[in-house]
Amino acid sequence: MESDALITARHKAIEGFLDERQRRLHAAVEAKVIGYGGAKRVSFATGVARGSILAGIKELELSSKGDAVSKTHRIRRPGAGRKKMADRDPGVRDALQRLVEPTTRGEPQSPLRWTCKSLMQLAKELGQQGHSISHVSVGTLLKDMGYSLQGNRKTLEGASHPDRNAQFEFINGKTQAALSAGQPVISVDTKKKELVGQYKNGGKEWRPQGEPELVQVHDFVNPELGRANPYGVYDVANNLGWVSVGTDHDTSSFAVATIRRWWLAMGKAIYPQAKELMIMADGGGSNGSRVRLWKLELQHLADELAMPIRVSHFPPGTSKWNKIEHRLFSHITMNWRGQPLISHEVIVNLIAATTTSKGLRVSAEIDTAKYETGIKVSDQEFSAIRIARDDFHGEWNYVISPSG
Repeated sequence: MESDALITARHKAIEGFLDERQRRLHAAVEAKVIGYGGAKRVSFATGVARGSILAGIKELELSSKGDAVSKTHRIRRPGAGRKKMADRDPGVRDALQRLVEPTTRGEPQSPLRWTCKSLMQLAKELGQQGHSISHVSVGTLLKDMGYSLQGNRKTLEGASHPDRNAQFEFINGKTQAALSAGQPVISVDTKKKELVGQYKNGGKEWRPQGEPELVQVHDFVNPELGRANPYGVYDVANNLGWVSVGTDHDTSSFAVATIRRWWLAMGKAIYPQAKELMIMADGGGSNGSRVRLWKLELQHLADELAMPIRVSHFPPGTSKWNKIEHRLFSHITMNWRGQPLISHEVIVNLIAATTTSKGLRVSAEIDTAKYETGIKVSDQEFSAIRIARDDFHGEWNYVISPSG
């Protein structure tokens, strides 16, 4: 099926040469070619009202039958017709931006941005603020603001929590407050574990024609090389990344050890006046909101840094919203596409070589330490953790203060 982007491109290329009737008929032809649902798609892609497109389709059908269509030949004078919503209500654009900004996915500079809120929901919330607007007009405004419809992507990992959006807004508020105060804000997560050895790696790279990289037929773990466990730290304010490539297990101890390594190697020098460290993390895995060892290890880190550590977890099913996913890990994956990850050293070098046009820089090193699995934190140990939970979803949002 043809993409909406091609429809938009054709329309923009020709619309300056068309009058009102010709514009309507051109959009109608595009819709007829698509078939079922064409009027809706073309309307979104071109900005021509769906009613006008349907009228154009009717005009084409009447013309093909030889019927009179004089009524539809009328062309309005320049400037006539209904004014755009943004002209009739100048404040609606800013109000819409405020609604979607905390729950926006994708890079702010990229046209590929989208929001988790439906058009109906956004129109309802704008109406509550005094802006009378339809969901169709909301869609048009979002398109003008650089948003686009997105296809399916593997991002849902569980049921949608009713307070999902509220948690996003809470995290956004805490993050903005910390950044405004010059405090460190980091996004952390474990990247997908990778087989180490001469194995196939997704993607393509430039090579002499007919000379592809030869890799193993089967992806069985090499007992000598094992797997690589990359755990990353992304400095939101400075667009800097740190990745520890573990050779043992991905545990909470390993996760906090990576944060410690980042602080000693990078964070301490960047934030010499830091009074609090804020961490954004997923709700599961080694840094999960229910993992006792994660909180105990953070207590040890807070004691070492003599500084409170604020943590906010993303709600269930939203791990891909973590900034580290699309600001660090995605670029690492692009950088090593098509490259067999033959050793831990190669993995570290490929990660450290990752850069972007926006100035991303990444440091990486191997962590060969052993991390025991199955560690149980007793009730006595857990009760000694100096944790203060926020009133709003304290299981997701809390501060761990230094002891003593």
